Amino acid sequence: MMRSESERKELGGFLKACRARVDPATLGLPAGRRRTPGLKREEVALAIGVSVSWYTWIEQGREVRASPEVLERLAQVLRMSDDERAYAFALSGYGVPLESPDESVTDGLCQLVEAIQPIPAYVRNTRFDILAWNPAIAELFVDYSQLAPHERNTLRLVFLYAPYRTLILNWEEMARGLLAGFRAAMAQAPDKAPFLALAEDIAAHSEEFRQWWPEHDVRRFDEGAKRLNHPTRGLLDLQYVALVPESRHDLSLVTYLPRK
Repeated sequence: MMRSESERKELGGFLKACRARVDPATLGLPAGRRRTPGLKREEVALAIGVSVSWYTWIEQGREVRASPEVLERLAQVLRMSDDERAYAFALSGYGVPLESPDESVTDGLCQLVEAIQPIPAYVRNTRFDILAWNPAIAELFVDYSQLAPHERNTLRLVFLYAPYRTLILNWEEMARGLLAGFRAAMAQAPDKAPFLALAEDIAAHSEEFRQWWPEHDVRRFDEGAKRLNHPTRGLLDLQYVALVPESRHDLSLVTYLPRK
């Protein structure tokens, strides 16, 4: 499978970020005085059984491709999480791409979103575009019908919609989680252009996005806690859950419930 230059560079940057966070002591290496944090390239290369120059080419985004066996060793040495391991495999051309979204929502999903009112719910795609919603979630966050279609995107709203900064009490946690989930989804998407265009647009207007994007954080963002300071309902402690329909893996049904 041919990989694009952007995928090779993304993998290289991701591996470099992972390498920088690993404590040399975990490999039995003396920490000593190091110019940069984490492991050196030659230490990673030795640990996974490849030449330093070959591993350097991987980080530089050159036209070389690691085998699944080498990627497994890399995942172990760099202490990758399961989500990060899947991300590295996807960027290397071994992941199973998500289906290309057709921007449509099935009638069944639309009816489900309406039927579970007053439980707040919406349907999103892998790029976090909001495609269908019910009144309960519009009352909770924002009236999506009053937004332009390109503005109905959770990632964009979290970083660029000013009221979310005071509405979401754990804003940074949510923003970083969304960004990590967005990056993971982009790696598996057949068409990365819409993802990159959205990332560039948000980065042009958000200092936090520009600061966090190079950190290469990757993890799933389908369940967790969100705390709100709602202007009319006061403090809310909510649990969000995202469910993926069996026949449409490019869509998620997201619901919000009071936490026990």
